[in-house]
Amino acid sequence: MVAVTSNSAVVTLPSDTQILITREFDAPKHLVFQAWTTPELIKRWWSGDRGEVTLAEVDLRVGGTWRYVMTANEGFEVAFHGEFHEILPNERIVSTEVFEGMPDAHAVDTITFTEQDGRTTLMILVQHESKEHRDGHVESGMEAGMQESMNHLEEVARSLR
Repeated sequence: MVAVTSNSAVVTLPSDTQILITREFDAPKHLVFQAWTTPELIKRWWSGDRGEVTLAEVDLRVGGTWRYVMTANEGFEVAFHGEFHEILPNERIVSTEVFEGMPDAHAVDTITFTEQDGRTTLMILVQHESKEHRDGHVESGMEAGMQESMNHLEEVARSLR
C-alpha cells in the first residue's frame, strides 16, 4: 500500500543565513516527535529513497549528541552529527547540525512541533554562520532528499497510531 502524504515541505530563505522548512503531517505531534527522536524509527525515514541508514544514535538530553550515517544508493557514505542544546518533549528541539563532509559549515537547527486537530506542523529553522554556508546547503540538493525523508517520516509517524 502506498501512503498518501499530506503535502510537500515548503522551503524558504528568511534571511541570508537561514533556511526554513515547514511541513504538515497527518499525525499528532507526539508521534512525529517520537519518529524524529527514536533511533530505530529514524532508520526507517531519514535517508528517504536515497540509501540506507546504517547508524542512528540519539542521546536525547541537553548536552547529549546525535549521529546519523547512511550508505547512499551509489555506494558512498554520508554522515551528520550534532549536540542537543534544548529539548522540550513533543514541542521543540534545538541542536547543532554538522555535515561531516564539511565540518566547518555547521548550523543550529530549531525544530518545533505544533498540533491542530490531530495534524502536526513541523518547522525546522536552520541557522548557518554565513550566506556561503547557507547557499552551499541549499545547492547541495538537500530539498529533493528532504522531501523524500519527510514523506517517509509521515509514514512512520502514522504507523505508530
